[in-house]
Amino acid sequence: MSEAWIIDCVRTPRGRGKKDSGALSGIHPQELFAQALNALVDRHGIEKRDVEDVVVGTVSEVGEQGGCIARMAVLAAGWPNEATGVSLNRFCGSGLQAVNFAAMGVMAGQQDLVVGGGVESMSRVPMGADGSGLDGHNRHLRELHPLVPQGVSADLIATLEGFSREDCDRFAYESQMMCKNAMEKGYFKKSLIPVKNGEGKVVLDHDEHPRANTTMEGLAKLEPSFAGTHPNGGGYRMKDGPLTFDQKAKTRYAQAEVINHVHTPGNSSGIVDGAGVVLLASPDYAKAHGLKPRARILQTATYGDEPIIMLTAPVPASKRALQKAKMTANDIDLWEINEAFAAIPLKVMKDIGIPRDKVNVNGGAIALGHPLGATGAMLVGTVLDELERRDKTTALVTMCIGGGMGIATILERM
Repeated sequence: MSEAWIIDCVRTPRGRGKKDSGALSGIHPQELFAQALNALVDRHGIEKRDVEDVVVGTVSEVGEQGGCIARMAVLAAGWPNEATGVSLNRFCGSGLQAVNFAAMGVMAGQQDLVVGGGVESMSRVPMGADGSGLDGHNRHLRELHPLVPQGVSADLIATLEGFSREDCDRFAYESQMMCKNAMEKGYFKKSLIPVKNGEGKVVLDHDEHPRANTTMEGLAKLEPSFAGTHPNGGGYRMKDGPLTFDQKAKTRYAQAEVINHVHTPGNSSGIVDGAGVVLLASPDYAKAHGLKPRARILQTATYGDEPIIMLTAPVPASKRALQKAKMTANDIDLWEINEAFAAIPLKVMKDIGIPRDKVNVNGGAIALGHPLGATGAMLVGTVLDELERRDKTTALVTMCIGGGMGIATILERM
């Protein structure tokens, strides 16, 4: 079996996912990904025809993100007809799964040069735009597993684990402050590329979502996002047929007598636009073409868990990856645990025994935002940059996924 070498990682900034006001909202998602692809070419002079496939994760595969956005983005990038693309959806784990699939092709000896990555324009294709409702509106499935929205699942986890609102706000504050430090010191610059419009003008060259002025006092004033309708008349629809979502969750988790709704816009991931790519090569191809590897993929894993609580599977997925790699948690220098909601990294740290100073050391999705299908690929680049900056060796990236799945990838710096 061959190794899969990471040659480079590139990402766009994350732009606020708001129609007309986010800096990237005027950029078609195909073009976002195309610019990331071409940045790889500019950096390394790779022969585009040699790229055997481009694997792209996207969650809302509809409208501008439908029609196999991978192939369309390759064409939009001006790549030759020989370059193919394939799209996939593993919900929030899509970008990391795309990298893992690309690595598998190389490790199996079937491919020599592959790009894995992801893209999501949440300003142009809003979350839920595909109308699937997570479960595809399948009544039989709902009888088997009365799924609830992910925010309710996150609140259920917090309730069962005893994570308070202050615990979640504290984690969110730390994410913002570590992100502020990383941006001020330029830690993201190695992987970050500016995004340009059709006229060649730079529209965004930095992450747009972080809130450097965040305080614990400000976070404490925010209303819970998943406890019902907000006072302004908008907010969250808690009713689903004869039962509220809380009641549905408690049909399986009766021990949660009252679900403590601790997640707010301040301690949950932000809605943003962005794209990320990872270039992977076989050792033979890299050596023959003068490509210097930055890291190798040691192990990947997925794992399923109970689908109503939904977001707990990063724990068993990480444990499976570690076991297959014949490693322990202590062997990992840095962890990236996607901050979909604050309770998720809190639970992973608690269950696996990971010290806080190894986790999301430059902030995470609470500060930077979570462009769904792109995030996993972005996290690979973020943690690899930080391994190099700290002169460390190993990293594990893990993410919670809708429907009760988790995904994990272990990297070793070279």
